[in-house]
Amino acid sequence: MQILVVKLSSLGDLFHALPTVRALRTGLGASVDWVTQTNYVELVRCFSDVRRVIGFPRHGGPADWRPFLAELRGEYYDLIVDLQGLSKSALVGWLARGARRIGPSFHRELSRLFYNEVAGHRDKNRHAVEEALDVVRHLGLPLPATPEFPVVFPKKVLAAAPPRIALAPCSRWVTKNWPAANFIATAQALREQTRATFFLVGAPEDKPVCDQIAAALGPAAMNLCGQTSLVELGGVMRAMDLAVTVDTGPMHVAAAAGVPVLALFGPTDPQRTGPYGSRHRVVTAPVDCAPCFSDQCRRQDVACLTHLAPEVVAAAALEMLP
Repeated sequence: MQILVVKLSSLGDLFHALPTVRALRTGLGASVDWVTQTNYVELVRCFSDVRRVIGFPRHGGPADWRPFLAELRGEYYDLIVDLQGLSKSALVGWLARGARRIGPSFHRELSRLFYNEVAGHRDKNRHAVEEALDVVRHLGLPLPATPEFPVVFPKKVLAAAPPRIALAPCSRWVTKNWPAANFIATAQALREQTRATFFLVGAPEDKPVCDQIAAALGPAAMNLCGQTSLVELGGVMRAMDLAVTVDTGPMHVAAAAGVPVLALFGPTDPQRTGPYGSRHRVVTAPVDCAPCFSDQCRRQDVACLTHLAPEVVAAAALEMLP
């Protein structure tokens, strides 16, 4: 059986789909191809259950779409599964060659028009991993006893002695970012207790914040911000003993790499998008307005994160370190 999975973005959402893809492949004895945005192609090639990755030219013109369509339509699929639920992802599934197209319960826009079937009923009060698994339930396949995230990142050799702690202080929303001064205070407290080395990670636009933290920590920090591809970031995370992160893509990379994650959540809901699994831990500040799911704080003080004390985070990190 040939299955096409359409999951175009974002970074965390790609990992949320992995347990479903594993269940589909094993439950149906299938071969799985995956359509994703071109910037994620190399990452998805690290997913163990995927045979072929097709790059979706999100910002491309006619010259990019012609080869994309040729590759997309190069095979006939027994089953096309859209795990994105948007018009563009549904259109991709419709353009592929296959008779049975299944969409997710959380479909939006006009995507429903392109599906033959919808998996499950809309229920946003659960983790995104569980939402994606609706298609497994819909097909009557066995659900995994413990959802798996089969991904193989290249090994990264790091000279620093353990414990090694990754710090991911930035996200695309300013409201999800814990103050740099708090990351510094937390790392300094951990350094006194453990002699840990800290590895700062993030996108190139996160460099000013990571530079500030690295400068304060001195030789205890290695600043890798903006210096790794997503695949290389996975290799770095594999070598970590702990990751301390805000709600950001590297959080999901770390969790998929098998690293315990201490996640700092404010305006978003960890029950929906937090690191999945019992080995991870989420800390939040006790405020009534969270989660607000907004990239702008109506209180103007982002209390859901600024009221989260460094000593609380440091204490949790110490409990999680091996």
